[in-house]
Amino acid sequence: MHFVSFGISVRHRVISLITISAISSLGFGQLRVATWNVTNFGSTASTARQNAFRTAIFGSFEGRSMNPDILIAQEINGSAGATAFLNMLNSAPGQSGQWAMNPFSDVGDSDTVFYYRTNKIDYTGLANIAGDPRDTQRYDFKLKGYDAGSTTNPLVSLYSSHLKAGTDPNGEDAQRRRTETRNIRTDSAIQSSNGRHILIGGDFNVSRSSDLGMKQLTDASITNNSGQTVTGGRFFDPINSSFTSGGAAITWQDNNAYRHLHTQDPYGSGGMDDRMDFILFGQTLRDGKGLEYVGSATAAYGPTWNDPNHSYRVWGNDGQQSVGGTMTLTNNQMVGTTIANAIKDSIGNTGPTVTGGHLPIFLDVKVPADLKVAEASLNFGTALLGDVAQQSVNISNAVNTALFGVNGVQSSTFSLSLSGTGFTLPSGGTVAAGSSIARMISMDTSTTGIRNAILQITDTATGQMRTVNLSGIVAVPEPATMAALGLGLVGLLRRKRK
Repeated sequence: MHFVSFGISVRHRVISLITISAISSLGFGQLRVATWNVTNFGSTASTARQNAFRTAIFGSFEGRSMNPDILIAQEINGSAGATAFLNMLNSAPGQSGQWAMNPFSDVGDSDTVFYYRTNKIDYTGLANIAGDPRDTQRYDFKLKGYDAGSTTNPLVSLYSSHLKAGTDPNGEDAQRRRTETRNIRTDSAIQSSNGRHILIGGDFNVSRSSDLGMKQLTDASITNNSGQTVTGGRFFDPINSSFTSGGAAITWQDNNAYRHLHTQDPYGSGGMDDRMDFILFGQTLRDGKGLEYVGSATAAYGPTWNDPNHSYRVWGNDGQQSVGGTMTLTNNQMVGTTIANAIKDSIGNTGPTVTGGHLPIFLDVKVPADLKVAEASLNFGTALLGDVAQQSVNISNAVNTALFGVNGVQSSTFSLSLSGTGFTLPSGGTVAAGSSIARMISMDTSTTGIRNAILQITDTATGQMRTVNLSGIVAVPEPATMAALGLGLVGLLRRKRK
């Protein structure tokens, strides 16, 4: 189940719990971002395993499907494995030619790759952030479906991270995670200061929110590896399940209250007892402006998998399993029997006596509006003193709804203002994606003279502004015109006397 709309007050998000019928559960609207540790996927993966991945990713149960637009994958084995996974995506039913990946770059003992739908994503670059034993990769992109000159097409930096394993929150492994995440935070602060939206996903290998590595991502202020204080680039848990309402850290490991968030070992000897996989994002995805998480980032997740406050899902975890048990395979309430078994088979194991891999995570994002005005200028010509002189301006929300759906795009609430004088403006309004609205502009004809002004149309959430030049002349009627008017009045009076 996904969400349609969430009302925004001036500075605070007010959540309206409207069920998500208008945003497709199959992920065909909005923007869906997913992460998955795919457990050492290589070029020799069997046909059965590849088929299992296709079913797990694109299969549907009761209208629900993972079906992402972006998938960051960890534990890809080399360039050949990366290409094999891409070919697997493109060979799924209905997916031919829709997927691409970043130019492959080795990051260490196993690799991460950014897979994306080419009709929605405009990939722009890659950076490696130093880590131990493997680097984190940052993928930069913007969206298709916006005009070339749009100022609201979001610039996004998405990090894919596979941190050092080891669940001691303060030990040597945690210290190595801290070194890695300090580097990430230093970079995310730079990207944020440059106006980019930030997200991070991956296998963090942490058991609690107080882990030294986790804290570098989520604390308000940190000291980086160069001894500098960093306050920007902070990440937040979309489902507000990292700290209690009183601010205390949460331990997810072996905690029954968070079993519906556990991702580690869904079909292995260790059992599902850890929330090791995450998607986090920066403040700009939770501020009610522009690019925005579909859900309430201030509401804690749960107590069941289908929390209507959130689009965030641990795909395949319906919460029926006990802590340390295996994921529900038969009559799984979230994904059904077929997809649940496909997830198990995609791990590549024949039984629960070896490592059990990870479950994928996804969340949905609503994309910003893009104001467009059909008219660059309105010339009212010459109007006579006291005449009515009006022209309309046509305002639209120009984001391509064929890509993101009407309800996957923010509506634009706009105001009208005037730089200059001589014209009268109506109130602003709200325009949904794929729609347009007309507003009537009036020229003041109460006095003679030349009129010049600039109409400013401003999106009240993003600050995006479009302008229209307004011009016109108000003149006194010529003597011949006045005489004709006088003769007309005389004629009327005579007819009345008769």
